Amino acid sequence: MSYLFTSESVSEGHPDKVADQISDALLDEFLRQDPESKVACEILVTTGLVIISGEVTTNAWIDHHKLAREIIKKIGYTKSTYFFEYNSCGVISTLHEQSPDIRLGVIRQKPEEQGAGDQGMMYGYACNEMKNYMPISIEVANILLQELANIRKEGKVMQYLGPDSKSQVTLEYDDNNIPTKINTIVISTQHDDIWKTSEEMQNAIEQDIRQYLIPRVKASNVVPEEVRNLFDQNDFRLLINPTGKFTIGGPHGDTGLTGRKIIVDTYGGHGAHGGGSFSGKDPSKVDRSAAYALRYIAKNAVAAGLADKILLQISYAIGVAQPISLYVNTYGTAKVPMSDREIADKLLHMFDLSPYGIIKKFALTNPIYLPTASYGHFGRDVYEKEIEVSELHKDAEKRIVDGQTKYYKKITFFPWEKLDSVDLIKNNFNL
Repeated sequence: MSYLFTSESVSEGHPDKVADQISDALLDEFLRQDPESKVACEILVTTGLVIISGEVTTNAWIDHHKLAREIIKKIGYTKSTYFFEYNSCGVISTLHEQSPDIRLGVIRQKPEEQGAGDQGMMYGYACNEMKNYMPISIEVANILLQELANIRKEGKVMQYLGPDSKSQVTLEYDDNNIPTKINTIVISTQHDDIWKTSEEMQNAIEQDIRQYLIPRVKASNVVPEEVRNLFDQNDFRLLINPTGKFTIGGPHGDTGLTGRKIIVDTYGGHGAHGGGSFSGKDPSKVDRSAAYALRYIAKNAVAAGLADKILLQISYAIGVAQPISLYVNTYGTAKVPMSDREIADKLLHMFDLSPYGIIKKFALTNPIYLPTASYGHFGRDVYEKEIEVSELHKDAEKRIVDGQTKYYKKITFFPWEKLDSVDLIKNNFNL
C-alpha cells in the first residue's frame, strides 16, 4: 500500500541548533587541548542571553564567552534587530566538575575496561533509498535548508533572509516502499519586515524559492541524484511561512536548548531513537558514541547486501563495559536464511561495542564534533583535515612555527560513515 511520510529539518540559526553548535564548539576546544576531557555541556539561549552549564573534567582552559560569541557570529546573528547579537548578548557560564560518582564507572586502571558513562539504549539505522544509505525525506529537508543558508550568506539574492528557518518534506512512497515524488514542502524562514501584508510576503518568498532555491538544488553537483530527480517533477505543494509572518526568530522568538532536535540529528523519524541527545557530550557518553557505532554497522550491513534496511538497538548499564543487549530488525528484508536474533548475535561478536572499542575505532577523542551540530550527524561525507592540537595528543606531529613549538594532527571527520567493513560482513554472512 502506498503512503506518505514526512521529515523535518532546521537551519543552523534555529535556537536549538545555536545551542547545539555552542555545545559542540566548547567540546571540540576541550578535546583539542586535552583529548581525555570528560564533557557534558548544555546551553540555553534566549533573548540577548547565553547560559552555559554542565559538567567538565579537563586539563584544558578555554574562554567560554569568546567561543560562544564566535559561533553566534558565524551563524549570522550580527544585527541588533535580532535581539540576539554576538557582540552584545550576555554570556553566563556555570560549568563545574563532573560528578565523582559517574567518574568511578568511566575511568578504570585499564582503558579497555572503561565503563559506559550512563545507562540507556541507542539506535542505528540505514536503508538503500540513497547511495549514502539514508532515508531520502530527511536528506531533502536538510539540503533545502543548507542551500537556503548558502543563499543567505552569499547575500546576492533573497537579502531579506534571517538565520532561523525550518523545512518539512512529505514524500509519496509506492507499494514497494520506494519514494516516487515530493508531495509537500513547507519552508518557514525568518525575514526582514519589508512587506505590507502577509500575503505579499508569502508570494514573494515563494517566487524566490521557486526561482532561486529549487533550481540550485536541481543544478548542484553536491546534491545526490536521487534528490535532484524528485525535484524534476515540480508538481509538489509548497507552503511558505504558514502563520503569515516570521520576523521574530532565533533565540528572541523561541528559547533554544541543547539536544532538543534529536530526530533532525538522526533519521528524520525513520527507524527509532533512544531519547539521548548528542551535542556537548564527549565519547564516553554512549548516547553519542554508541549511536555512531550502530549507524556504522547498519550502513555497512546494508551496503554488504545483508538487508535492504536495518535497525539496530543497543543497551548499556552505567559503569559496565560490555553492552547488555543488541537488537536487530531487518523489516523482513534480510537476504540470509537467519532470524534477526541470529543476525544480532553474529554482529555482536564481530564488532567491539564497548565504549573503549568504539572510541578507539573511530578516534572519537579528536575535536570532530562541531560539523555534526547542524544538518545531521549521519549521511555526511567523510573527510580529513589537519588542525593544531596540544602536546597531550600523543600522535600529533611536532613542528617549529615562527620560533614556537606547535603540534598538528590530521583527523577524520564523520568516520562512522566509512564503508570499510562491507567485506567483513559479506564474509561472515556468506553474501
